[in-house]
Amino acid sequence: MPSSKKSKIKKTAATKSKPAKKPIKTAKKIGAMLEGKKAPAFQLADANGKTVALKDLLGAGNLVLYFYPKDMTPGCTIEACSFRDNNDRLIALGAQVVGISADSSASHTKFTEKHGLNFPLLADPDNKVTGLYGVYKMKSLYGRQFMGIERTTFVIDKSGVVRRVFAKVKVNGHTDEVLEALKALE
Repeated sequence: MPSSKKSKIKKTAATKSKPAKKPIKTAKKIGAMLEGKKAPAFQLADANGKTVALKDLLGAGNLVLYFYPKDMTPGCTIEACSFRDNNDRLIALGAQVVGISADSSASHTKFTEKHGLNFPLLADPDNKVTGLYGVYKMKSLYGRQFMGIERTTFVIDKSGVVRRVFAKVKVNGHTDEVLEALKALE
């Protein structure tokens, strides 16, 4: 009998852990489902506190909208500096880069100044826009689960349609992937 009790306990524990995974699957689906559809509209503050809307960004051409976890962290710094260093190539392909994280405008200002970033960073402290784009999801680090932003890039054409979604981005070589996706839009 003790072994049957153990198996019941295991089944119960497995059942209780399933609901925690649903937000992950749902969030992944949202990001993937956006490809080929209109990008969700938003308005967020930039590093200077000025409100920036998606429609204003698209007025200038194609958009590389990238979501990242946190200012001043190693991976986010490498990614931002890669976009900075390749900004002329992105502009030549008719695109601009915009980064979004849950950091404050003040944090974005420090990050921009420290690394000489030449594109805007937008603040989404309430994670409303990260939720719309399906990048705010359950993450796991060292066995601890928490909600956070999954590094994801959206290539949006000038008409506002999401043409490419790069989920779970690995920062090394990512800018080259984005450049190739932009070339495919021409």
